[in-house]
Amino acid sequence: MVFFGIYFLAAQVPDKVAYANYLRSRRIMGVALLTLAANYCVHFFVQLRFSNPDMATFINLSTYFLEAWLFSSALNLLLDRKYLKHYRFWKHIAYWTLYTAVSSIVIFLLNDNTLRKMAMLFMALWFFVYAAGLARRLIIAYKRAVHAMDDYYSDDVAVYIRWMSQFTYWAVIYGVSCGLLTFLPEKYIFLWVLSSVPFYTYLFVSYMNYLLFCQQVQKAFEEEPLLPEQESTTSGKTVVQDGIPTCYGNLADKLEQWIAERRFAENGITAAELAVAMISNRTYLAEYIKLKYGVSFREWIGRLRIEYAKELLIKKSELSVAEIANRVGYQSSTHFIKLFSESEGVSPAKWRKEQLK
Repeated sequence: MVFFGIYFLAAQVPDKVAYANYLRSRRIMGVALLTLAANYCVHFFVQLRFSNPDMATFINLSTYFLEAWLFSSALNLLLDRKYLKHYRFWKHIAYWTLYTAVSSIVIFLLNDNTLRKMAMLFMALWFFVYAAGLARRLIIAYKRAVHAMDDYYSDDVAVYIRWMSQFTYWAVIYGVSCGLLTFLPEKYIFLWVLSSVPFYTYLFVSYMNYLLFCQQVQKAFEEEPLLPEQESTTSGKTVVQDGIPTCYGNLADKLEQWIAERRFAENGITAAELAVAMISNRTYLAEYIKLKYGVSFREWIGRLRIEYAKELLIKKSELSVAEIANRVGYQSSTHFIKLFSESEGVSPAKWRKEQLK
């Protein structure tokens, strides 16, 4: 943990704006890991849990409350560049200070054993509610980020941030488990130590891997100004026909031509690139696609490609599945087969065989 913490704080990242939030996130995570490492050192080397159990409990309560905020902030920064504002920072510092103060009163000033147990149960419940709230906020940010990437990329780029969702659920389970493991007899304390190895190793490796895709992910979060015609749709003054504002008519005609030319079969196309071709912007384009087809940009492109693939499977029987995958815009035939199977319920080869009977 000391190594991971120092590395997160000291290691260099590319000197580009796209990596600014990643750097801030990693530094916060580095502080979190070093703080936890200091906590463990006190327990293991000073043996505080045996010489002064009350102090050990107090340190754990205060540390874990702070850690929940640090971990949550670090991951949220990867998904929302505006997350760590001054008011939010000081609000959670105030929460931590209050929790620490109340913990000290409960542990050091309450002498009645029954009352103290009830108070400790309240402190545990308080921490659980707080941590659950932070986890919920992170999952919401993750889902918003997935939607943003699905509205930007034709490929499943959201896979690059899936580790954050998995880590959040794992952190909740691990946090509860650690709370229970701290009360194990001394001879079983190795379970507490060993359980942290895969947890923090997974975190470290995920952060390092994410560095490779950080710039690509951050592009999907860039905001664009509304076009004049889009501003009219948000003001409620536009005419609506068949559920679609009439101001989208020009864009609709251009998209129909684009589809007829099979431009959706180009590899790695993004909503930003298509918007340029349509003389529009990607926000406006994504909004139209959702209104017209009820799906994200990625799902829309996927449907067009699958339908084109079905056409090629029948008309171009001499082409292999891998060749068809490439022709409809997928560099990986395995990925194409997976998407086709999810859409049609059978593999491309089996679908072709059934259609050509």
